Amino acid sequence: MSEIDDPSYQLEDVPEEGDHAADPMLPLQPQSGIPSNQSNNSLPFLQDGRAQTMRRLSTGGGSMGSKISLELYPERGSKIAIKMGSIADMKPIARKMYILTQVLAAISVSIGSMGVGFSAGYTSPAIPSLKADNSTFSITVEEESWIGSLMPLSAIVGSIVGGYIIGALGRKMVILLCGPPFVVAWVLIGSAVNIWMIYVGRSISGFCVGLLTLTLPVYLSETIQPEIRGVLGLLPTTLGNGGILVAYTFGYLMDWSWLAYAGAVIPVVFTGMMCFVPETPRWYISKGRPIEARSALEWLRGSDADVETELSAIEENFETSKREMSSLKDLMNRRLLRPLFNSFMLMLFQQLSGINAVIFYSASIFELAGTSLSKFLCSIILGIVNLFATLIANSVIDRIGRKPLLYISSSLMVMSLAGLGTYFYYQEQSQQSKNPEEWGPFLSNMGWLPLVSLMLYVLAFSLGWGPIPWLFMGEVLPARVRGPAASFVTCFNWSFSFIITKTFPGMVKQMGPCAVFFTFMCIMVVSLLFTILIIPETKGKSLEEIEREMSGKKAEVNNEL
Repeated sequence: MSEIDDPSYQLEDVPEEGDHAADPMLPLQPQSGIPSNQSNNSLPFLQDGRAQTMRRLSTGGGSMGSKISLELYPERGSKIAIKMGSIADMKPIARKMYILTQVLAAISVSIGSMGVGFSAGYTSPAIPSLKADNSTFSITVEEESWIGSLMPLSAIVGSIVGGYIIGALGRKMVILLCGPPFVVAWVLIGSAVNIWMIYVGRSISGFCVGLLTLTLPVYLSETIQPEIRGVLGLLPTTLGNGGILVAYTFGYLMDWSWLAYAGAVIPVVFTGMMCFVPETPRWYISKGRPIEARSALEWLRGSDADVETELSAIEENFETSKREMSSLKDLMNRRLLRPLFNSFMLMLFQQLSGINAVIFYSASIFELAGTSLSKFLCSIILGIVNLFATLIANSVIDRIGRKPLLYISSSLMVMSLAGLGTYFYYQEQSQQSKNPEEWGPFLSNMGWLPLVSLMLYVLAFSLGWGPIPWLFMGEVLPARVRGPAASFVTCFNWSFSFIITKTFPGMVKQMGPCAVFFTFMCIMVVSLLFTILIIPETKGKSLEEIEREMSGKKAEVNNEL
């Protein structure tokens, strides 16, 4: 039993009389902005709570001090911090005061992810529209593959460049700089009179996508408290899936040109919202600007919150990292191999699951399956399921953890890919049969299987393998090299995204859809085993604690305590 749970543990000098002593969950007043008729003079433990806590730590309260240092930020040193154990246990009104500004920051940042999702989902309705008889110009199968794959190809370049400028310019500035070129890209695509204008527009938007997918997880991991980092860390994925749904829905209502113009609205919105959120405190510390770091932390935690302990922990962690690593070659440092390897492997399995092939070419897959429903309507249904599954993940990730969600995600994806592969197997058998008409009733009775399988597939992916690799990357990469390390991991992700997206039409033509989806199924079986055996749980841990564990320092810290 920890000292926090020990009923015999009490702070020295805490008043034992009156209503304040009887209510261990009393929120901070009146600094927090909660209406109260009490003054600070009646709450002496709020004035010198931190000093009392430090006295307690100096007399043997080490484990409790570690708990507070690693998990509790704005309430540190007060009676409420020691009694509540977690921000999730606070009274609702107090909890809202602490997380409101972080929610606002997360939403502002995550609107950028909606632009990423719209870019990914654009090709599904746009390519059939470009191939329609009333299109201003026609495209070939090869040109179709390049329209889909140029975005992830350019994202590779964006993620490489981002690794350098994210540290030099700051996380917020990189996100802001993505807005104007994103708008230019969509206007260029919408006004295209030939295929090369679409190529250029997709390349520019892909570059911005690479910058954003690198920067968003880093920004959120450096600004959000551990207790709510899982929920808010999934917000970019949630809004990204919302962007896919918007692309699918608008694509059902308008042609490829007007759909591109609609996409230009999203970067305008997130650029405006980003003007009002702060840079991350950790970036300010890395640039030797502690005053700005304190201001940013107070904005995120509340102007009256005690941020000194968290600020000191950030400074100490940065100085330690600075002594140990000083250049890009230190990415090969033995202590970095484990977080880098785990991040690379999660990104690899994410892309080899075939998700971008499904998202980019969903309408074409439904057309190939010969489903009776409209291919655009099926795509919209997939988008709704995709968004719904991410909302579920948001609600449970900080309760059940990252690994259980990956278990569930892998298992359901194996089932869905098996169903999809089975349908295409029988379809191929009917096509090779001497009497294909005999297969007609059987395939007609199985007509529901492609849609249900793909619905289960995107639901399972959005529960785990969609958001968690990005969240994990932002959590486990060490602070000192988080920029370049995240750049390499993001570049790796988009490299495989390009390979899968570019080769998927050819793979289907050469191997047949049955073999392609059964291959994805086998990969997901391997991903499940890898998650069970290798990936650590990061739920509820601070970035500093995760960094110590991933670098092998946990035992050393425990011995010191």
